[in-house]
Formats: sequence, structure tokens, C-alpha cells
Amino acid sequence: MSPPLPVPPMALLAELTHRCPLKCPYCSNPLELVRASAEMATGDWLRVLDEASALGILQVHFSGGEPMVRRDLPTLVRHAAGLQLYTNLITSGVLLTDEAMGALLDAGIDHIQLSFQDSDAANAERIGGYTGGHEKKLAAARRIKSAGLPLTTNFVVHSQNADRVDEMIAMGEALGSSRIEIAHAQYYGWGLLNRAALLPSRDQLDRATDAVEAARIRLKGVLTIDYVVPDYFAARPKACMGGWANRFLNISPSGKVLPCHAAETLPGFVFPSIREHSLAEVWTASDAFQRFRGTAWMPEPFRSCDLRENDWGGCRCQAFALTGDAAATDPACEKSADHALMARAVEASRPEAALIARG
Repeated sequence: MSPPLPVPPMALLAELTHRCPLKCPYCSNPLELVRASAEMATGDWLRVLDEASALGILQVHFSGGEPMVRRDLPTLVRHAAGLQLYTNLITSGVLLTDEAMGALLDAGIDHIQLSFQDSDAANAERIGGYTGGHEKKLAAARRIKSAGLPLTTNFVVHSQNADRVDEMIAMGEALGSSRIEIAHAQYYGWGLLNRAALLPSRDQLDRATDAVEAARIRLKGVLTIDYVVPDYFAARPKACMGGWANRFLNISPSGKVLPCHAAETLPGFVFPSIREHSLAEVWTASDAFQRFRGTAWMPEPFRSCDLRENDWGGCRCQAFALTGDAAATDPACEKSADHALMARAVEASRPEAALIARG
């Protein structure tokens, strides 16, 4: 008897491009960035959106790089909206001019998530490598609110800005955010390359956590604060992407269909191209998506763990990056034989180390 078909994914992360005006050293995009000439054409993305809707996907998140460098972004948003897909734009905001905002509104955009590198302008621009970027982001936030759209402000936290979490929350509140994300850097791609310079200390993490918890109490019923902690201090792994090929799928700028944005770092996989396969075929039948779906792949004793369907074994990309084995239990789990690797990485952190800017 054939195994039951997986339930449809909830959301599609459409990585339209790796191009970006910013050079953030914690970027989770791969070190080998896709060139503009290799990006999927408009027609390819329109077909992807059709297939996403037919598969039962409910949300599409337009991301990058910076998705606004794609001139066809309003066309893609309009098509997704016409398919009754909820549309979210994940942007740095530095290209969100009045004209661009008008085009997105006319296309039917539902929500915009705006990223900030810090509450302090000078440090934000140092981290992002973009002079004048902070003021452009503030202007973008004002445009989003003036348009009547819900705004999520996202602050990526690491050792070089973690002492200002209180200020970040205050800034997000002042901008009229309906949601604030305080998201500690996750260590993939450029973030992994710069891990030693970015990992916060335990004391920094505790102060950031205290700031978030106090703000959640103060702002309860007013706005939502999401908090993402670094796995390196955890006792349990996170359910990365809701579990491998459980709730989300990702399409890279070149058309590779991935269970998560970092999956191409894993050896021994052939990730299908949407130019050659349908989205339904990839989701239901490809080896790449079935390899770590569910719990049957897990080694004991983790396969018998009562929490196995909470964290799904954690992150496959992190397991490979730290142990060399993508099938290993995520070292973030305190029961993992490799859990000590996390503490060693923290001990090796050097906030004074020079950052390598994203290419």
C-alpha cells in the first residue's frame, strides 16, 4: 500500500532574487549567490503561483535578496492576489518609494514585513553596509502605515546590537507596527561564516529575553512580539520550517524547489527544478522532500522521543553544518551526543572579529 499523500503546504517562500543593495553579514542566503541572468523569468513565476494555488497553498511570501529589485514584482503580486493567495512582501524597504508603494497597493499586496539592522542609525548602516539606508527604512514604514497596510517590523539581533532590544521594541511601537519580530541571527550561509563575531553572550541573550518578556506584558492586546532565540543556547531544537517538508516550501531564484532556504548546503540531494517538474510532483513524490519528512528517518532514541513531533528532529542544515551528518539529531537538543558543540561555538565567539560582508 502506498503511503498517504502529505497534506498541502501552508505557505510558499518565493525567493525572487539574491540581488540586494545591503550587505548584511548574517544573511542566510548561500555563499554562492545566483546571478540575475540565472533568475527565473516572469512567466515561470506566474506558473508557480498557479500551481501553488492548485496545490492548496494559502500564502505566498515574496522574498530575496531584495525582491523589489525585480521589476515584475507588482505583476506577481497581482497574479497571486487574483488566485486568492495571501501576499506578504519581505523587504529591506530601501527601494520602497511612493511610486513603488502605489504599484504594490494597486496590485493587491496584503502585508509588508520591513527589516531593520538596529535601532541606532549609524550601527544599522554599518551592519547593512548601506549609507542612508536607515532613514529610507523609516520612510518606508511611514508609507506602509499611510497606505493602511499591516506592518511587521523585523529586527535581526546578534552580539553587535543585542543591548538595544528595548530600543528596537520602542521603535517598532512608534512606527505603528502590528507585529514586531525580535529574531536572533540564525547561523546559515553568511551568518555561519560570521558566527564567531555574531553570537551573543549568555548575558546578552538573557537581557534581550527579559526585555521581550517585559514588553509582551506591557503591550498585550496592543501588538504581537515574536521572539526567535539562537539555537546555541537551547535545550531543545526548534521545529525548523515546521518540520522538513511539512508546512512550507521554498523556491530559489534559479527555480530549485527546496524544503528550506538553506537546503542546498546538504550533500547527496538532487533538488528538483520547477522548470522541469510540477510543484505537486515535487511536494508529493520527490526523494528530496520525502527524505526527512515525518519521523521514520530518525535514529533511536530520538524516534521514540515523546517530543519528536514537536521539533521533528530539529534543523537538518544545522545538523550537517555542525556534525557533517544531515541525518543526525540537531545538536541543539540536549539529548544529542553532539550538544556540546553548541557550547564550544559560544566559547569561541569573538565579537571584536572583523565581519565578512555578504557578497
